Amino acid sequence: MARRFRLQARRATDDLDFAGDLNEEQLAVASAPGGPMLVVAGAGTGKTRALTYRLAWLAHSGVDLSRMMLVTFTNRAAREMLHRVELLIQKDTREIWGGTFHHIANRTLRRHGRLLGIDQDYSILDREDAKDLMKSCVTDAEIETTERRFPHKGLLVSISSFVQNTLDPLDRILAKRYPMFQDDVDNIAKVLDLYGRRKRQQQLLDYDDLLSEWLRLLEEHEQIRDMLAEQFQHVLVDEYQDTNAIQGRIIDLLAAKHRNLCVVGDDSQSIYSFRGASFENIITFKERYADARQFKLETNYRSTPEVLELANAIIERNTRRLPKALRAVRPSGLKPAVVTCHDHFVQVRFIAEYILHLHDEGHKFTDMAVLYRSHWHSLEIQLELQRRNIPFQVRGGLRFFEQAHIKDVLAHLRLVHNPRDEIAWMRVLPMLPRVGPVMSRRLWQHIENTENPLVAAGSQDARGLFRGAARNVYTKFADMMAELAKIASPAEMIERLMQLHYGDYLVSHYDGASLRREDINGLTNFAAQYNTLEGFLADIALAGEFSGETVVTGPDEWEFVVLSTVHQAKGLEWPIVFIPWLADGRFPTDMAINTQEDLEEERRVFHVAVTRAKDEVYLVMPQIYRSKGRGLVMMKPSRFLTELSKDVTEPMELEEGLPFLTTGAPSKETDVLTEGALGPEGPKALPPATED
Repeated sequence: MARRFRLQARRATDDLDFAGDLNEEQLAVASAPGGPMLVVAGAGTGKTRALTYRLAWLAHSGVDLSRMMLVTFTNRAAREMLHRVELLIQKDTREIWGGTFHHIANRTLRRHGRLLGIDQDYSILDREDAKDLMKSCVTDAEIETTERRFPHKGLLVSISSFVQNTLDPLDRILAKRYPMFQDDVDNIAKVLDLYGRRKRQQQLLDYDDLLSEWLRLLEEHEQIRDMLAEQFQHVLVDEYQDTNAIQGRIIDLLAAKHRNLCVVGDDSQSIYSFRGASFENIITFKERYADARQFKLETNYRSTPEVLELANAIIERNTRRLPKALRAVRPSGLKPAVVTCHDHFVQVRFIAEYILHLHDEGHKFTDMAVLYRSHWHSLEIQLELQRRNIPFQVRGGLRFFEQAHIKDVLAHLRLVHNPRDEIAWMRVLPMLPRVGPVMSRRLWQHIENTENPLVAAGSQDARGLFRGAARNVYTKFADMMAELAKIASPAEMIERLMQLHYGDYLVSHYDGASLRREDINGLTNFAAQYNTLEGFLADIALAGEFSGETVVTGPDEWEFVVLSTVHQAKGLEWPIVFIPWLADGRFPTDMAINTQEDLEEERRVFHVAVTRAKDEVYLVMPQIYRSKGRGLVMMKPSRFLTELSKDVTEPMELEEGLPFLTTGAPSKETDVLTEGALGPEGPKALPPATED
């Protein structure tokens, strides 16, 4: 039945009309004779279509399917692409070697791994298994972790991953990504060496080993390298701008014989260096392959001319790039709007009320997305949408207050507010070195029936439950909790917690500690609006009361606005996109303005954000930030806005009387973070939006 459906739905192979199905740019890619090919495919230009038809062209031209390799970044992408090819050529495409780097590596090592001492039935460690093995290696290496900061098991796995994927030595990885652990390079090397030996002894490979062992197989065994290079007459790589050093090296070796290498990507969307992706792979491709032909896909089917004019203007400022200019096929639309807001509270009011305005005008909630640079930028937006019963979904991640590091911090504050909170005790205590779940439970049983468990936790009897190093650790914790209990301001509590304890814990236990610290700084500034801990915790608790699926009912119950970081939104599109926090230090971030290389990647992130929009873009810029400890901070417009020509955007005035922005006196129903809106213990009052 399935085969009959396909035959009815698609024409036969002899009827393939490449010229009719593709535009001139795509056809040039699909029908190229061979050799090294760099396809620079801009956003929305149909790169998947071009790559799919390239495979169909090769098959139609007589290339044996088993001699093609298609490498993608998800197995789903490979399956969908090969399914499209199958519909086109009416042949079973299972002989094509298609999938992710890790999928193809596993397939290769199952066949040839014995040459490296790897049994055919080796096991693959998932992330949690790798962490558990790493933890045992730290213990067996006799590394002292109680008296000083040392990377936690998950962070050690990440360090190991960067070493393997970037092909950089450990000391360079630590200097660049984890400078706080540079002095421990010898101990870290000792643990990683033991981790590697244990894996070999037990016939275990983690995800990163799949690539490193594949590369070792190619480099150390010439006969296998020659055999595979001979087999793969054509190698095609999707999303080439996201490949890392080891992936780039593997591809170069596999394509060395026939040199029919087709890489497709967009240097302007290379935004994953923090994961180890190497921008150099795509930007230097023509240096490594001097005879490479370069193709450009510039015809954009997604966005209006006005959106593309902005996108082109943004990326033109980068000095290291492969020149291209996106061209629209769609008719003209609205110019991207620059929305200048008095402060970040007016910013969230504008976003929420304009979403409602657009919805009233007939747009679906699913037509709209709010894309931000850092996850903490969504904190106030999430709360404001929640209060207005606007359904939303956080794409590719947890809501702000559901993140592990945020829940860690809040658990400490919950103990101050309610010392009988057993769940908070059971989250906080096992975080202490040498204090596991058993000792945590024992302490709780000792204090749970006392008049004030927090006071009882600081008693000599409670401290006496612990022995040796654990007692010293616990004593510091108990003293810290007693100090926090004397502080009235929730913001000051968070600051002191970071200074005394959690700052070190964050660095040693979590990868991406700097981004998580940004989240906590955002939480601190948000907490500064509250007079009491009770009001702060109540609002946060209520923020999780509803999900995007339960906020509305009726025919639109599955509609929701998408909230997402730009990185999570790559590859997606919406008719309407809001980009908030366009101020220097926020977008671009403080961390990305120190080097030209970092700044240019940050500009690529902005380019990606804009090119997600099909019809309308709203660039939202707060002028004032109400910061903890510093009062009012004047914010500079993002340099990504000031460097643009004024004719690619237009200002959007927030005038009194517009349906999408309430001005005048604060309203309990619609104003964000105003006194009384959330009860008598809610946030401090703010000036009305008309101040500007």
